[in-house]
Amino acid sequence: MLKQESTAHPKLTHMDAEGRAYMVDVSAKQPSMRIAVARGWVRMSAETLRLIENREVKKGDVLAVAQVAAIMAAKRTPDIIPMCHQLIISGVEVRFCLNFKQNRVEIEATVRTSSRTGVEIEALTAVAVAGLTIYDMCKSADRGMVVGDVRLVMKRGGKSGVFARDGEEEWGK
Repeated sequence: MLKQESTAHPKLTHMDAEGRAYMVDVSAKQPSMRIAVARGWVRMSAETLRLIENREVKKGDVLAVAQVAAIMAAKRTPDIIPMCHQLIISGVEVRFCLNFKQNRVEIEATVRTSSRTGVEIEALTAVAVAGLTIYDMCKSADRGMVVGDVRLVMKRGGKSGVFARDGEEEWGK
């Protein structure tokens, strides 16, 4: 099917004129260096946060497992998000900060590629899966945890240039 510009949704790039979804063809774009940073958190009881800090959660080292899960999720994003392109990811960095003031584990993922399309969804997926992994590993101690505020913080590269979320605090503060 040839791409048809949407008249009903001119800003929705993954819908044709009839409103049906399709995968955008990026073959005419030139590859460029792209980076995306996403953040989120998991709020929990103070006791659960201490268990994570002291590596006393029965299932194992929560942050080590969540880090591997996040990296795997970034690499497998097209398998779970239908319109994402398969990309060669050149790097994934995942960081955690234990925030005892707000009783939460803060998560940040940075994803890099040299490709025809960006890695925002890969970074967001990494953060979401890290949060879900933390929840899964700690649920026996705290079913009241909340995974929240998964958001794109910054992206650079491609035709749209740079996006930086206004009011975003410096990492770990």
